[in-house]
Amino acid sequence: MRMTPEPDGRSMRERMLAGDLYLADDPELAELGLRAMDLVDAFNTSPARDPRNRRRLLAELLGEIGEDTEIRPPLRVDYGRHIRIGARSFANFGLIALDVAPITIGDDVQIGTNVQLLTPTHPIDPDLRRAKWEAAEPIAIGDNVWLGSGTIVLAGVTIGENTVVGAGSVVTRDLPANVVAVGNPARVIRTIEPDTA
Repeated sequence: MRMTPEPDGRSMRERMLAGDLYLADDPELAELGLRAMDLVDAFNTSPARDPRNRRRLLAELLGEIGEDTEIRPPLRVDYGRHIRIGARSFANFGLIALDVAPITIGDDVQIGTNVQLLTPTHPIDPDLRRAKWEAAEPIAIGDNVWLGSGTIVLAGVTIGENTVVGAGSVVTRDLPANVVAVGNPARVIRTIEPDTA
């Protein structure tokens, strides 16, 4: 049987944020998760005619939210505080952003319906997985990216600025700036040339 990770004096939250194996049922993490669920529930049931309250709830939930950025409920997160979104970005209905590791979203990003940003990973080793160890890798979305509806972005992925990801794509590895990518796994199908008109 494989050994579990050795104690090293760090809290499970410190291990999690470092990208190392950690136990998600740690009491500190559980409390942070409950706090996030409370705020998400309040945001998801807030009246559409009360944008100030929605903005206040997002500011309390997220690590950072830029000016004129809008997220339409329902929204789902693990902790919220590890998500940073730039200015003038828009996320349509049904965003799932599992922020066990940091999720960074740039300025002017367009996120279609039912997009999933998934930082968690689980060990291949069955004994570690059975013992409930897990880890995570960050996701970074560059400025002016468009993620089509149903896109899934997996742990550790960076998407370069101005890139368009087609609806239903699964992004398993980094995408460069200024391309269109589609499919499962997402692959680059063309380069976006700057408008010279």
